[in-house]
Amino acid sequence: MTPVFYSISMLVLLVAALVVFRILVRRDYRQRGHLTRFTGFLELLIWVLFVFLPCIYNPLDWLLVWFADTSVGPALRIFGWITTAVGIAIAIAAMTGLGIDKTMGQKTETLQQAGLYRMSRNPQIVGGGLMVIGCAVLWPSWYALGWVVLYGVIGHVMVLTEEEHLRNVYGEEYTVYCKRIPRYAGIPRPIS
Repeated sequence: MTPVFYSISMLVLLVAALVVFRILVRRDYRQRGHLTRFTGFLELLIWVLFVFLPCIYNPLDWLLVWFADTSVGPALRIFGWITTAVGIAIAIAAMTGLGIDKTMGQKTETLQQAGLYRMSRNPQIVGGGLMVIGCAVLWPSWYALGWVVLYGVIGHVMVLTEEEHLRNVYGEEYTVYCKRIPRYAGIPRPIS
């Protein structure tokens, strides 16, 4: 694997994500109020390709050495595993709490403000970010750092598109929610 091939792969995925999230998803939300199955599939495909991006730069046997890897010390390994596990748990809990229809961009009647959505407007992104950071700690490299940065950019682009849609659908209710709950993580603020 050459750094050039990896960089090109990241750039292609980033451009694809920009097209999907900022053009196709945005169009569906504006015209239909929800995602078509095709656009939902493309959105899912972007995330699947992102998740499997490490397969092009890690050694072929990296999936077999998850528990045996000794490239980092025991403290970092524990930190990496805990961060990865917590991230996965948060992402799954957020998706479960939101429901499959809302997770896949289908029509919704109410703004989700319960559960993890009382702490973050995007707990799925926060959970995914923790998972990616945990993996980068477990297998540190410049490639892993690029993977973390790519996650942040793609996730943020998706969030901006969703926020635009939610603001159009829920209006003032969403504006008040945004003033009270942080976009990613932090301490919710009381509304005065």
